[in-house]
Amino acid sequence: MSAGPPNAAHIAALKQALRGTDLRIATAESCTGGQLAAVFAGDTELGPSLERGYVAYSLDAKCDMLGVDRADAERCEAVNPEVARAMADGALEQGRADIAVSVTGFCGPQQADEEVGLVYVATAARDGVEIEEHHFGDIGRPAVLEAAVGVALAMLADAARRLREREA
Repeated sequence: MSAGPPNAAHIAALKQALRGTDLRIATAESCTGGQLAAVFAGDTELGPSLERGYVAYSLDAKCDMLGVDRADAERCEAVNPEVARAMADGALEQGRADIAVSVTGFCGPQQADEEVGLVYVATAARDGVEIEEHHFGDIGRPAVLEAAVGVALAMLADAARRLREREA
């Protein structure tokens, strides 16, 4: 029996966490380049929850669109927890979402002294910000991207469950 598409379990958990709510999601993506927002757009149950999505690949885009501090963006080529937090905060502040998620990382191939597979994912919501650091390793660009999207989906499900519990 097939395990299903990549991230199927994370998608199912997020659907369950959002089911019966009016919670809206904003995405702020760098290295994943819109792949996370595409999960929402491609799913009839998740689609209505997507409020907006940002693809902020360049340093300028992160600063201009999401209010990331220039010094933070220039440090480690914008792959650090401060940038992940600022991207999520910026996406939350710019729109009408209840939860925002951001992804920034190095997916490969290696350039200079980058750590391929280093990814930061953050969620921002009314109850605060969560940031995770992941070291997926040099497993290939598609695998790093898929893993990053999986982490983001899981963190969104956790954030949605926390908000539901607070409002219950």
